[in-house]
Amino acid sequence: MLGLIALVLIVLWLFGFLAFHVSTGLIHILLVIGLIMLVFHFLRGSESTA
Repeated sequence: MLGLIALVLIVLWLFGFLAFHVSTGLIHILLVIGLIMLVFHFLRGSESTA
């Protein structure tokens, strides 16, 4: 679930950046949040399998 949310945020960032040329801070905040959530997803996934 966390990975899916991260993927959606990253895709929205790419869409906003490439399609609308949005250069505000909000779109970059979405990217950072998406990347942090993706890292947490991988860290939690490796802990639950051990």
